[in-house]
Amino acid sequence: MTSATSTVPSTADGTDPTGASLLERLGEVWLELEDHLAKVPVLQRLDDGTVTLEDYMRLLFNLRQQVIDGSLWIARAASSFDIDHFELRAAAIKHAEEEHRDHFLLEADYVALGGSRQELRDGRKNVGSEALSGYLFTYASKPNPAGLLGAMFVIEGLGARRAAQWAARFQEVLGLADNQVHFMTYHQEADGAHTGDMEAILTSGLIDDATADEIVRCAQVVARLYALQLEELDR
Repeated sequence: MTSATSTVPSTADGTDPTGASLLERLGEVWLELEDHLAKVPVLQRLDDGTVTLEDYMRLLFNLRQQVIDGSLWIARAASSFDIDHFELRAAAIKHAEEEHRDHFLLEADYVALGGSRQELRDGRKNVGSEALSGYLFTYASKPNPAGLLGAMFVIEGLGARRAAQWAARFQEVLGLADNQVHFMTYHQEADGAHTGDMEAILTSGLIDDATADEIVRCAQVVARLYALQLEELDR
């Protein structure tokens, strides 16, 4: 798997050096996230081929409770940017619009597996998802919450780099149809585009050193909390 550090631009051709350093630091956060994911029980079972259909349905059930909040905290962040941060506000508005139907894809997969849509909608967040959503909404309510670019780096990076791999492995082990893993496969392309847009912002010269520190710290927190929600299925 390609780590984020492999996409760090060279400063020799005029690329913003703060942006380059920022991507390198975020690449280190990504490697830490990979270490945490390697210890998640359901992902360990997926890797060794002992994962069950119940595991997969539990994973979707738990992810849905956080996915439903995705476009909401991004929209909250958009409303928190002032006119001096117009580019970030515009990017957040666009991103929220693209994300706000994602939970329907997940619900369709769950129903195709024999699950109940109403059961999903009646569910609650696990302790990791509660912590993750709480952190993101709180951060999004701050004035000009540019640090959330770190959250997007982690969450969109998982969609672009890991979701399709997970989907393919679930299909291989469980014999699932394409319409039972659509949520994960969709995100490889969609989040790949999002990460490209985000990296353009990170290397555009809009990010000063203090904001870069906020972005890295936010990425660290979100990476840990995202892994926690996968560790704490149903709890």
